Amino acid sequence: MSAQDSHTYDAIVVGSGISGGWAAKELTEAGLRTLVLERGRNVEHVKDYPTANLDPWELPYGNRATERDREEYYVQHQLYLFGQDSKHFLVKDTEHPYNAVKDFRWYRGYQVGGRSLLWARHCFRWSDLDFEANAREGVGIDWPIRYKDLEPWYDRVEEFIGVSGENAGLPQLPDGRLLPPFEMNCLETHLRERIAARYPDRRLIASRVAVLSRPHNGRGQCQSRNLCHRGCPYGAYFSSNSSTLPAAAATGRLTLRPFSIVHSLIEDPETGRAKGVRVIDAQTHQATEYFARVIFLNASALNTTAILLHSTSRRYPNGFANFSGVLGHYLMDHHAAIGATGSWDGALDRYYAGRRSTSVYIPRFRNVTSRHPDFTRGYAYEVYTWRAGWQDRLGDPGLGAALKASLTRPGPWMVFMEGYGECLPRAENRVTLNYEKKDRWGLPTLDIDMAFGANEFAMRKDMEATAVEMLEAAGLQSIQGFAHEPHPGEVIHEMGTARMGHDPKTSVVNRFNQCHDAPNVFITDGACMTSSACQNPSLTYMALTARACAYAVEQLKRGEI
Repeated sequence: MSAQDSHTYDAIVVGSGISGGWAAKELTEAGLRTLVLERGRNVEHVKDYPTANLDPWELPYGNRATERDREEYYVQHQLYLFGQDSKHFLVKDTEHPYNAVKDFRWYRGYQVGGRSLLWARHCFRWSDLDFEANAREGVGIDWPIRYKDLEPWYDRVEEFIGVSGENAGLPQLPDGRLLPPFEMNCLETHLRERIAARYPDRRLIASRVAVLSRPHNGRGQCQSRNLCHRGCPYGAYFSSNSSTLPAAAATGRLTLRPFSIVHSLIEDPETGRAKGVRVIDAQTHQATEYFARVIFLNASALNTTAILLHSTSRRYPNGFANFSGVLGHYLMDHHAAIGATGSWDGALDRYYAGRRSTSVYIPRFRNVTSRHPDFTRGYAYEVYTWRAGWQDRLGDPGLGAALKASLTRPGPWMVFMEGYGECLPRAENRVTLNYEKKDRWGLPTLDIDMAFGANEFAMRKDMEATAVEMLEAAGLQSIQGFAHEPHPGEVIHEMGTARMGHDPKTSVVNRFNQCHDAPNVFITDGACMTSSACQNPSLTYMALTARACAYAVEQLKRGEI
C-alpha cells in the first residue's frame, strides 16, 4: 500500500463540533470510511470532564478568572461561563490570536467536540417567515430552500439527539418531535398566564433544549445540577462527544485525528475539485496530506472560511470555490444584552427542587402578521427565574445569629428577561486573511470586521421597552430595563461568510450545501447561512448537515462526485 493509499478515505470531515459530529455520524452510517480532523486535543466523554463532579470549595480562586487568565484568555474570560471549572474547554487567545478590526468577541473551543461541550442547547426550528424574509424584503439574496425541505431533517435530528420542550402551535416557530418539557415554577406559570391574558399574540413556553427530560438513546436524563458547561457525565445534554461521535465510531468506519490543523484544500488541477486536505500537526508542526472523494467543512463559520480563503491557486486566486467573490462577506451574529429584570413578592411559601438548566421562552411576535414602523425582522426572549439566596445578600448589613438566620431564608422571586434579535446580512461585515500577522503554525490570522446596523439598533429600543412593559403587565416589582452595548460575536452565533444561494455568481454553496464551483466540497456549519433569523441556529446546522450528507452519498453512488 502506498503512502497516499494509507491516507485515502471515502470522506473527510473538518471539525468535530455540532455539525462535524453529525457529518461523521451520517457518512459512516451510510458506509463511508470517514476521517474526522480536529485541530485541538482529544476529549473523551466522561473521562475528560475533570471538573464535572467538583464542589464549589474544590475549585481554586473561587472559580473566578485570575490576572494570568485575563492575560492569556483576554477575550475568552469575558464569556459568561468562563471559570476555573470550564476554561480548559476554551482557547488561550495568546496561542490563537485574531484581529478585531471592530470590537468582535470570538469565543472558541478547540478540542474534540468543539463548542458542543459548551453551547446553551436551545433548539428551535426556522419557519418560512425566516427562509422567505430576504426575498420578501429585497435584502441580501433568497434562500434556495424552504421549511418543507428541512422539515424531515429537523425530525431526524430531534429524534436522535433528544430535544425536550413545548410545542406551541405557532406558524413562526414550527412544532417539533419533542420529549416532555421541564416543569415550570410558579413564577413562570404566573408570567405565562398574565402575558397571555394581556397580549393575545405572545406566548411564554418551556424552551426547546437538547437536554434530556428522560433517558434517551442510551444517555441519562438531566440531574438538575446546572453544571452543563463542565461536561455532563450523564450525557444528559447533546454533544458530539456523548452522541454523534460514539455513533460514528460504532460503525467501525471512523478515524478521528486530533491535533490536526487544516492548512488548505488540495485542488485537482484538471477538474477544479478538491482531492484532499493539507494538515499541520499542532504538536510537531509536521505536514501531512489526506485524500478523499468528498470533503465536508465543519470547522465553524470563520475557520471554515479561513481555510477556503487560504486555499488559493491559479483557478481560485481569491480563495477556493470563490468565483462569486462573496466568500468572507455577510458575517452575522445575533444581538442581545438587552431586556428587563424584576422581582415578585408573590408565592413566598413556594420553592422548587434542583437547579434546572433550562429556561422559558417567548417566541418572536414582532413583524409576524403586521409590520413594525421602525424596523424589520424580529426578536425573541429567553426568560430565567429563581428565588434569591444568600449569595444575593452578601453586602447586606447584619451581625451574628440574626444575620445567619436570615441567610437560611430564601429571598424574593427574581426574573431576568433577555432579548435575542435578528441581524441583517450586509456585505461590509466580513473576514479577511492577514498575512502580516501569522500564528505559531505560519498561517495567516483572521481580520474580523463587523458592526451592527441601524435596523438592529432600532429593534433594540423595542426589545427593552417591550420587556419592561410585559413585566409590568405581570404585576412584578422593582422592574428595570437594561441595555448594554452589544458586541458582535458575544452571542456565539457567528454565521454567514460562505452563504447558500441559487446563483453561483452571488453565493458559495447551492441548496444542498455543495460548493457551486467544486461539487465534492460541502459546507454545513454556520458559514453557509444566508440570513440569521432570531432563533438559535444550531438545530438548523444539524438538519442541514444531515440533509447534505444524504445528498452527497447519493451523488457518490451515481458517480456525480
